[in-house]
Amino acid sequence: MTPHAGELDEALALLDRARVPADLFGGDDAEAARRYRRLARLVHPDATQGRTRAAFIRLTALWRARTGADASVITTRRHSYRVTGDPIGGDLAQLYAAEPDGARVLLKMPRDPRDGDLFEREAVALRQLPEDGDGRFLPYVPRLVESFRHRDEASGAQRQVNALAALDGFHTLAEVRRAFPGGLDPRDAAWMWRRLLVGLGFAHRAGVLHGAVLPDHVMIHPAEHGLVLVDWCYSVPGCYAGTDPSGRVPAMVNRYADWYPPEVPARETASPATDIFMATRCVAELMGDRAPKAMRAFARGCLLPAQRRRPSDAWRLLEELDELLERLYGPRRFRPFHLPEQN
Repeated sequence: MTPHAGELDEALALLDRARVPADLFGGDDAEAARRYRRLARLVHPDATQGRTRAAFIRLTALWRARTGADASVITTRRHSYRVTGDPIGGDLAQLYAAEPDGARVLLKMPRDPRDGDLFEREAVALRQLPEDGDGRFLPYVPRLVESFRHRDEASGAQRQVNALAALDGFHTLAEVRRAFPGGLDPRDAAWMWRRLLVGLGFAHRAGVLHGAVLPDHVMIHPAEHGLVLVDWCYSVPGCYAGTDPSGRVPAMVNRYADWYPPEVPARETASPATDIFMATRCVAELMGDRAPKAMRAFARGCLLPAQRRRPSDAWRLLEELDELLERLYGPRRFRPFHLPEQN
């Protein structure tokens, strides 16, 4: 519930005037706890669409200073996560860097607790892929450390949290596109396209559709020519095993609404052709006008509006792409790729 404007203004003014915990909470422990809960309810970002995030951080810091509590540690039955630094914003989530037992992970928490079902969907997919897929291709997907429920002490909201192994040295295709505004050399785009099809072929054979193959969800490692498909919250796990009978992509990323094939906004059953459409759109956008005529024609065949007319087998499509690349550029060889620094 959105707090009354007058109450919120009063709470923000109190926080602005407070210099030490006693200024805000007083000396009585019971009264201090009551004041903290009331202020947390008023300025919590969930209640103000994120407008009072800075005030909530200040409130939390003052409360921690009074109680000596360490709110930067989240403990589960399996791990103790020490959260480090400020969160990174995603489409649905806040990502927190954390260090359980000396390792590095990202804690992925929904901004809105009501999106917990999408996070559960991601956890199901990331468990199914290692179980049902070819283990040689596991580097193409994030490693799920664990999935758990976490209660926000300030608001009482329960959130589904996915702990994912951190990725070092990776950049999104959105970053690559910004670094090459005039279009990426098709020879560089070629290895990204190939690896994207490998990742999708692996997932589809394991019975999982990604559902949101978008520039922010495809990450590449420039030096090692690595690729990882991230954000499986929109996936259709078990789509061939009947665990999701609808077969529909559960939600869309609004800012990429025009990137989806027609079956997704129409709420129709998705298929591997759905992922192939979006993957092709990603690579075509990277190259822009630099793509040779034959590659543009190849891409058009993957971007047909009719789902049944598009390619639906990523592995077979990879073979066809390799034949095309050999005709255009000769035998395949490693081509170093450098991503320039962006201002």
